[in-house]
Amino acid sequence: MAKTDAKEDHVIAEGPWQFDEQVTDVFDDMLNRSIPDYATMRGLVFELGSRFVRPQSTVVDLGASRGEALAPFIDRFGARNRWIAVEVSEPMREAMKERFAGLIATSIVDVRSDDLRYAYPPVLNVSLTLSVLTAMFLPIEYRQAFLRNVYQSLAPGGALVIVEKVLGNGSLLDELYVEKYLAMKADHGYSKEEIDRKRYALEGVLSPLTAEWNEGLLRRAGFAQVDTFWRWLNFAGWIAVK
Repeated sequence: MAKTDAKEDHVIAEGPWQFDEQVTDVFDDMLNRSIPDYATMRGLVFELGSRFVRPQSTVVDLGASRGEALAPFIDRFGARNRWIAVEVSEPMREAMKERFAGLIATSIVDVRSDDLRYAYPPVLNVSLTLSVLTAMFLPIEYRQAFLRNVYQSLAPGGALVIVEKVLGNGSLLDELYVEKYLAMKADHGYSKEEIDRKRYALEGVLSPLTAEWNEGLLRRAGFAQVDTFWRWLNFAGWIAVK
């Protein structure tokens, strides 16, 4: 899947954070410069997730944004599977529809607008579900039901690969992790104003939990096998198997 060169992110947030056209336009660059160890995380999501993709099954990407996580899976497995990309942001969906236009026309890819607080794709026989930097944008009171929906849609032996921003286990550690994270963003070329404005815009929009809390939610949803596959201070990724 060819993609255009990413535009450089210099978005100055005005008010609460939104995944609008301005953010969609620079999103690939934003992730590369804002998520620590980003290439390693993306590579692990793909290589580990690929082990669970079965022919003739469905793969779901929740909060798919521009389709960056889903694209390598489609490239590897193609028309042997059905692909569902869920994204509530209209500009992000439009970018995905352009990216996967041919596959959407042949009903191999389905781009949906479900609001994951209230709705979930009516699909079963899912071998793999991706939730990469998505659940942290759901209010905390919706997280358990969200994960239960994921679990119920998976076939036995299916897996959820989930990546989240997390809180440190205690205020001292959390402050240390945030300090290192903000320093990383400065090293990646963001100005102090850009860092501060984005941080304030995300308050009340992004609600991270501790790693322990996330794991507890996964187990209470029904997942028997849950393990961390990647961690960088205040970001973590898990595989949860049904």
